[in-house]
Amino acid sequence: MRTKKRHVRLLGTHAVLIILSVIMIYPVLWMLFSSFKPTSEIFSSPGLIPENWTLQNYVVGWQGAGGVGFGTFFLNSFLIAGAVVVGSIFIASLTGFAFARLKFKLRKIMFALMLMSIMLPIQVTLIPQYIIFHELGWVNTFLPLIVPSFLGVSITPFFIFLMVQFIRGLPKELDEAAIIDGCSTFQVFWRVILPLSKPALITISIFAFYWTWDDFFSQLVYLSDPSKFTVSTGLNLFLSNAGNSQWGALFAMSILSIIPVIVIFLFFQKYLVKGVSTTGMKL
Repeated sequence: MRTKKRHVRLLGTHAVLIILSVIMIYPVLWMLFSSFKPTSEIFSSPGLIPENWTLQNYVVGWQGAGGVGFGTFFLNSFLIAGAVVVGSIFIASLTGFAFARLKFKLRKIMFALMLMSIMLPIQVTLIPQYIIFHELGWVNTFLPLIVPSFLGVSITPFFIFLMVQFIRGLPKELDEAAIIDGCSTFQVFWRVILPLSKPALITISIFAFYWTWDDFFSQLVYLSDPSKFTVSTGLNLFLSNAGNSQWGALFAMSILSIIPVIVIFLFFQKYLVKGVSTTGMKL
């Protein structure tokens, strides 16, 4: 009797989870099938499955907008996201090692200030950063979107915190053994800590790529030349206040834009779970 009740409870749980999953994924499915519909049928046809299948939306969408092909937008997004990933790994690994292993004055205060910076919304620092980048002549270039990741600002403080928590979970005896063998502080970081931090580094890479790829606000503020637009700002070109938005092309390119995100998640899912689960709250 107890086993039967347990099976009924599991069946009910799975049924609820399946229903919730369908509800969550339905907008994506609607966008996917709408990308194969003629523009006139997207909002007029009540069904999910297209009555008339077409690839014209993908053809038109790939041609881009503003005289720039959508392939350029993809290339710009990959360039910016790749640079941010490199910068995030670089600064998070070095700073995380310093906070987790080295002893220096004001370490706890500096760590607390870094954690406080995570709580600041981007709107608070946007105007001061824009003024600085404008004075440097960096507006309408990729530099305002890339350089902050190498300086430990923007989204990087969270990655530093993630790295600190991961390194604190590694046995300190490994450091002591390496020092006894003649390793310097940097060699301990490079030869011992960094190889063992692979799950955390991959987690940082995935988050940095996701957040940069999906970023719209910062890219909209700093980029004005259509040839420098990314996928997010490029999709916005298909919309028009005059009422002649290219919905079919918008949905088609939106589907293509989420493919890199899905592929990266599928390939690195186990590292993502491991990296997050092993960053405890050891302070």
